Amino acid sequence: MGDVNFLQKAIAIVQQATEADNAKNYAEAHKLYIQSLEWFTTALKYEKSERSKATIKAKTLEYLQRAEQLKEYLEKTKNKKPIAVGGSKSNTANGANGASNKKVEDDEDMDPEDKKRNDSLSSAIVTTKPNVKWDDVAGLYQAKEYLKEAVIFPIKFPQMFTGNRKPWKGILLYGPPGTGKSYLAKAVATEISSTFFSIAPSDIVTKWLGDSERLVKQLFEMAREKKNSVIFVDEVDSLCSSRNDQESESARRIKTEFLIQMNGVGNDSDGILVLAATNIPWGLDMAIRRRFEKRIYIGLPEPQARAKMFQIHIGNTPNTLTPGDYKKLAEATEGYSGSDIQSLCKDAIMQPVRAVQNATHFKYIRAPCRDDPDVMREYVTPCSPGDKDAQEMTWMDIDPEKLKEPEITFSDCLKSIRVIKPSVSSKDLDKYVEYTRDFGQDGV
Repeated sequence: MGDVNFLQKAIAIVQQATEADNAKNYAEAHKLYIQSLEWFTTALKYEKSERSKATIKAKTLEYLQRAEQLKEYLEKTKNKKPIAVGGSKSNTANGANGASNKKVEDDEDMDPEDKKRNDSLSSAIVTTKPNVKWDDVAGLYQAKEYLKEAVIFPIKFPQMFTGNRKPWKGILLYGPPGTGKSYLAKAVATEISSTFFSIAPSDIVTKWLGDSERLVKQLFEMAREKKNSVIFVDEVDSLCSSRNDQESESARRIKTEFLIQMNGVGNDSDGILVLAATNIPWGLDMAIRRRFEKRIYIGLPEPQARAKMFQIHIGNTPNTLTPGDYKKLAEATEGYSGSDIQSLCKDAIMQPVRAVQNATHFKYIRAPCRDDPDVMREYVTPCSPGDKDAQEMTWMDIDPEKLKEPEITFSDCLKSIRVIKPSVSSKDLDKYVEYTRDFGQDGV
């Protein structure tokens, strides 16, 4: 890059600007942003590389926009009329509206960027319950008990959590993909009456320098205001991986802010549970790992849980499966995750559709009416060419109202098992077992 000193000077000043911005010292931040822009402009003048020029131009535009926002905010607050302090009649008459007036004043006083971030984080609050009950989660009995202990009991029976008995502040759910970690979080969101924040990396990471860590700080501030909050961070490893010399300054700052907010000096985390999920727990920074007091291994489902998953995913789709069939299917799917079984059931449910699509012969049968089971009516269903009532035709020749699709059979499910393979290898499982032995506990 041309004269690196100009660029280094610009970067040093803009870092001071973002620190002042974070501290809400907006006048100083604005002045420093303007100074950094002068140095960026000079660096651009001497830069030879077109690619580097494009990068510097983009950064210059970002900081110019922030400087203009701060200028607008400072002018607005400067011109604002001072609020009289005293007990005028009108003030006392409006005392009942004090809280709402204060909120309006707080919104007016809030930095526009802070308000924008608050609004974006508000969209992460789960307002509509996912409608996933504890019983909908097959197996994982120990994990469910830990979550009830950490989330449900402190809210329902606060008198039990006094003295040295405190609820867990951080719980990490880890294990192979598709084992139900996010599904457990949905059950927590359904069962609790308090505020549930569902955070994805895209809600936190932005292109603006210093903005991501401010979002992390405001997230925890909002959770503290609402009390009894749960912050669920999915794929937490993408935000809090191990620190190293090659990572960007922005990534390092995000991790530092998470560490401070979860268990830092001067930060009260009472009433907040940080629930996180990851497929690669060994990739987490060790300081982040320590913040999660409970590290629960969500492994592959046991046979009993797999049998229940088949029942849940087949549901009320017409089938001839018996409890014994579900048990046999569970035994035949050793090594399958919950997600694998869901995919397998989707494929099995499609088998009757394929039977209709590929059939060359159909026959007429009498069966209960779809609308009124007490009434019998005539339908057409696929059959083998050797059936005595078989008539040669294709699905194109059939009246849609008269088609009677075949029921799902045990044989259909076995066909799907031969097609849908497990997504987790034994080598992958060995890594989770080793991590659990060193740092975790079994949640099955």
